Amino acid sequence: MKRILFIVTLLLSVYLCQAQGTKFSLTGDISAVKAQADLVYISYYLADRQIRDSTPVRQGKFVFTGSIPEPVLARVSIKYKATNNGAAIIPVNSKRDYAAVFLQPATIKMVSVDSFSNVIVTGSRADEEYRQLEEMAKPYNHALDELYKQFSSARAAGNADLARTTEMKIDSLDALANENIYGDYVKKNPSSVLAMYALKNWAGYTIEAEKVEPVFKTLPVTLQHSVSGKEMLEKIAIAKKTSIGQIALDFSQNDTLGKPVSLQSLRGKYLLVDFWASWCGPCRRENPSLVAAFNRYRDKGFQVLSVSLDRPGDKEKWLQAIHNDGLNWTHVSDLQFWNNAVAKQYGIQAIPQNLLLDPSGKIIAKNLRGEELEKKLAVIYP
Repeated sequence: MKRILFIVTLLLSVYLCQAQGTKFSLTGDISAVKAQADLVYISYYLADRQIRDSTPVRQGKFVFTGSIPEPVLARVSIKYKATNNGAAIIPVNSKRDYAAVFLQPATIKMVSVDSFSNVIVTGSRADEEYRQLEEMAKPYNHALDELYKQFSSARAAGNADLARTTEMKIDSLDALANENIYGDYVKKNPSSVLAMYALKNWAGYTIEAEKVEPVFKTLPVTLQHSVSGKEMLEKIAIAKKTSIGQIALDFSQNDTLGKPVSLQSLRGKYLLVDFWASWCGPCRRENPSLVAAFNRYRDKGFQVLSVSLDRPGDKEKWLQAIHNDGLNWTHVSDLQFWNNAVAKQYGIQAIPQNLLLDPSGKIIAKNLRGEELEKKLAVIYP
């Protein structure tokens, strides 16, 4: 009997230690902010679930408490009070009124220096390392800001060629930054409290299993078995199943008339499976190139199957975009936004994305855009 009580007591102690080991508190001091604050909001993700909370500001201070199984990046923002003379509430400014704080199970303090966004954070080792990474990223971010301005100017001027060239420069610089900052960091610091965060940023939205998996395996077992670790392992597994050389996973989804269309039914010709949405600006900008390629090679057997990640209730917007962009091929969707069943099956985390299949259903290329698609099709249909 004593042995049973001892085991129960031991298990209860372990449980309580684990529970206590997940709790955090974030205390904020914004007394240096001139405008009076009403509320402070916090938002962060646990796996795929977004956690949101708010708390009142009292005498320039606020407190958040919660439970997290691992370090997470939180976004904190402020809402100002209306003035006594009835003036409008100060509008929120994205640079002045938002702050990022890396939470971990600990007692954390955040002090705003002058504006709400300019903060000093103590008590979080994860936040210390996060700010070091952010400092390393500054030169890249400044360069990217300039490129985004050039891109916006080119689009406003109707210069499609310059916009496309600038967009390619943005993608190239972004990839370089990820490699030099996050890739380098996780390879040198696999046991860091921020290792999984760096790995996720380095892996990006389009995971290359042969590149990411070996680095993932260098992480401590505890990190591999964490919430984020299990999530990454699942993404790597999907990336392997959908890599070049694999037979594309079969699926069935309803077309614009509500009739099911299976991938298997379209075998026998070269097929581009295109993931897009009516709300996706880069997708819509890519559509003219896709239309040109389809019209040039459709008589030779080239097919396109578009899978839309449009939102629930937005069928009309989906249909209107198909009509406006002249997308005269097969379209399917379950109108479930990022929860689209096919997108989840293929590990799609960003759009536009596409896969080119040969007549047997084998994936022979991925994410061919603009001239790249034209060149590939020219080889297939000489």
